[in-house]
Amino acid sequence: MKTLQAQITPHFLYNTFDTIIWLAESEETEKVIEITRAFSGFFRISLNRGREWIPASQELEHIRYYLQIQKIRYSNILDYTIDFDEAVTDCMMLKLTLQPLVENAIYHGIKNKRGMGIIKVRAFFEENKTGEKKVHFCVEDNGIGFTREKLDNVMQELACNKDPESLSYVYGLYNVNKRLNLYYGESVKLEIKSEFGKGSIVFFPFRI
Repeated sequence: MKTLQAQITPHFLYNTFDTIIWLAESEETEKVIEITRAFSGFFRISLNRGREWIPASQELEHIRYYLQIQKIRYSNILDYTIDFDEAVTDCMMLKLTLQPLVENAIYHGIKNKRGMGIIKVRAFFEENKTGEKKVHFCVEDNGIGFTREKLDNVMQELACNKDPESLSYVYGLYNVNKRLNLYYGESVKLEIKSEFGKGSIVFFPFRI
């Protein structure tokens, strides 16, 4: 579990330091302060004294810090919204599950299309007629999307049991999916809906 978690964000660390350096060299003082504060908040929640579980409100705050940083880096192509039901804020969840999904949306969706990209992060509570309670998390983008063939390949790779380094499409998604399986059971997994040229939705629910 520690190994899977450690694989998620190393290049984000390097890229953010590079951004801070060129902002400082350009004397963009306010942006240096903004990105450094967001970076500090991001890693404060990431480390969380070694704890694996955090309230959903902190996971969403973690995503807000991440997107603040990325918006500074990609201000001409990226905007975002974060919308969550107040009923989910105190729900305890596995940390670092949403950031790789957002990262995937930026690098494989938004950056591969023309024009402004928008990422929507949503969390909402649902209770069915039998009293079963679920929390749903969803990351949606208006990026390039997947062709039918590529989406089939992605879903096949998510379902496999291989060394993540050998996977073609889904390194970050595979790690999240595997962590969800290990912590919540095989019934909790990533689902993906996508249309080429229009965007993608990656989501997962779990019972509480």
